[in-house]
Amino acid sequence: MSNMKKKWEKPEIEHGKMSKYNYIVQYPKNFSMGINFDIGEFTYINAEYGVSIHNEVQVGSHCVIYSNSTIDNKKGPVVLQKNCKIGTHSTIMPGVTIGENSIVAAYSFVTKNIPSDEIWEGIPAKF
Repeated sequence: MSNMKKKWEKPEIEHGKMSKYNYIVQYPKNFSMGINFDIGEFTYINAEYGVSIHNEVQVGSHCVIYSNSTIDNKKGPVVLQKNCKIGTHSTIMPGVTIGENSIVAAYSFVTKNIPSDEIWEGIPAKF
């Protein structure tokens, strides 16, 4: 048996179409991605005002990342810094940066920046 890990491949992203990994990105021209990241199935990313996912980031299934919220008219780029982890069913609102190595617990609603190396949870998410 081989010990070789399957080589990570950067996904092809088309506006509003399910990726081969079953997540959707709108406005992919404003979506930047590092390497070795993982986005769970049925996650929705609105990158109209910019979404940047750095290296080694993990996003759980059924998450929502908004750079544009039509409900409250908030707009702004979202940045997921190196090695941060977003738990399943979490929502990240416009203008938020999740710091390096930080963790967002499952089912959290993130409305403000999270510093590096912290664990946040809840609705709204708190340290």
